[in-house]
Amino acid sequence: MAAVSSPRYLLAFFLLNLYLKVLDADPNLTFSFKNFGKDSNFESQFALYGDAEVASNGMSVQMAGSGVSTAGRVSCKKPMNLVEGNSRNVVSFSNYFVFSMSKENGDGLAFVMLPSGFPLNVFDGGPMGMLVERKMKFLAVEFDTFKDDKYGDVNGNHIGLDVESPVSVKVSNVSSVNLVLNSGEKLQAWIDYEASSKRFEVRLNKFGDNRPVDPLLSYPIDLSQMWNEEDVTVGLSSSSGNSSQKSNIYSWSFKSRTVPQWMHSEPMDPEDVVENAEELKVPKKSDCALRILAALIFGTVCGALGAFFVLFLWTIFGNRRPVVPEEFTVQSKEFEYKKFNVSVDKTIEDGKN
Repeated sequence: MAAVSSPRYLLAFFLLNLYLKVLDADPNLTFSFKNFGKDSNFESQFALYGDAEVASNGMSVQMAGSGVSTAGRVSCKKPMNLVEGNSRNVVSFSNYFVFSMSKENGDGLAFVMLPSGFPLNVFDGGPMGMLVERKMKFLAVEFDTFKDDKYGDVNGNHIGLDVESPVSVKVSNVSSVNLVLNSGEKLQAWIDYEASSKRFEVRLNKFGDNRPVDPLLSYPIDLSQMWNEEDVTVGLSSSSGNSSQKSNIYSWSFKSRTVPQWMHSEPMDPEDVVENAEELKVPKKSDCALRILAALIFGTVCGALGAFFVLFLWTIFGNRRPVVPEEFTVQSKEFEYKKFNVSVDKTIEDGKN
């Protein structure tokens, strides 16, 4: 039999190979905790440093202790990578947590992304528990309740994006949306990084209210260039500064997703996609992307099989004219056209019959 060479078959093989690569990609980071007690396996998957501790029978994590100049940090033991191997696929992620801060003017709270070599158990009095004496690649979203002129803070109620420096590259006044970070009330934060458009967004609202449509802070940044293929640790960090401010975390969800560079992804809400997850696990790839790939693969494979079958028949029968039963042969006929007169019995005049 002659060798089969079909563009559709090659395309099907290419898509199938791509699909398998997506499935075999390095595990991304996904977790969701609404309870931090022993039954949730939180402490087996996260590390607590400094004055951070699980409080209220597992209902919260208290980031800073009861006293002046305390600091704490909680970090995930499993690192993540923002670039997937040789394929250079980039990673989008969404982070969501509920928190509160007492009314003192402390250094506040920060969501942090740190290199794997960061000394997590070391504190040097830096704002929000960060180290200020070491030069390293880090990213932090600060929820700051202290105006520090040394770092150019706009007020004592702002969020800022810090990139490799405690001086924020972008700052937003929380008072502009009628919120107070250290009101003692529960607030919820959404932090999204969309890798395709290289967009970093932060949203903030009262606990129980809907996710705002417009971000409070938005900034263009390419995290894949910042860290390349280095492992990154995600966590939360806090410092009371020269006050006795307490910061508490009541729930925390995180979801990352590897997306080929030719595909577009949108920021996600982890509350929607990891509602009941309480363990680190390999997340399922985007249902939408997989369904599209599955449909393409199925259709292409079917097309390839059809082409293969046609080639098979052509190989066997060559150029022989197919035999068609007489009753199914097309008969040539002339068609006659007749004119039809169409009449209407009654006409409608002035809107009446």
